[in-house]
Amino acid sequence: MEDQEFEDAAALMLAEYGNQHGQIMAPPVPIDDVIEEHLKLAIEIRDLRTEYPEGDVLGAIYFYRKLIVVDQSLVPEDFPAMLGRYRFTLAHELGHWRLHRHLYLRRANERPLLPDGPVRPNHVLRSRQYDPKEVQANRFASCLLMPREIVKREWFDWRGSMDPIHLDELQARQQQILAAEMIRRGGLSMGEEAVNNVLMEHAARPLAEKFAVSPEAMRIRLEGMKLLVRT
Repeated sequence: MEDQEFEDAAALMLAEYGNQHGQIMAPPVPIDDVIEEHLKLAIEIRDLRTEYPEGDVLGAIYFYRKLIVVDQSLVPEDFPAMLGRYRFTLAHELGHWRLHRHLYLRRANERPLLPDGPVRPNHVLRSRQYDPKEVQANRFASCLLMPREIVKREWFDWRGSMDPIHLDELQARQQQILAAEMIRRGGLSMGEEAVNNVLMEHAARPLAEKFAVSPEAMRIRLEGMKLLVRT
């Protein structure tokens, strides 16, 4: 899929939701409502890390049951710092629903190999994996939670222009930024790329809080939109 296809797929989803429930004009995108009220999918919280001890599973989707499951470690009511990760996990699984379910539902009439066995999800989301479908679901989730036009509007309202922030501007304040981020995060990785990511995530944090996503997710989105620039 090309970049614009993810933008278009997410924009269509939000337009469909807006036609029924009112257009989304400002962040954050109500991802729970998009899933439950618009698409009529269920959201369930479970201890996925115990169910899947072989891997660090954060989310799962069952296409036939129209069910998205999120690991209990991400529930923002219990762990407020995980709000962004919780929302992105929901949007990621929704990306599978939107982009990939036809690959599975077309086999709906096939008999299971073990009809009496436990029902397994069609996809599980681990903290780190690089399957192409997982990458696609991440791209969709980013466009859905951080719609391009709303990001641009919020950027202009915040900055007063559409001028990007350059990494060298942040490096000029590196010591101050890293000191603040070390306190906030409880420690930092200090390789050059990790430090540069922290600097840019510090710059992205005000918008990340508005969109209720992680600074990392907002940094990646802003870099893709050329509003955060490394050179």
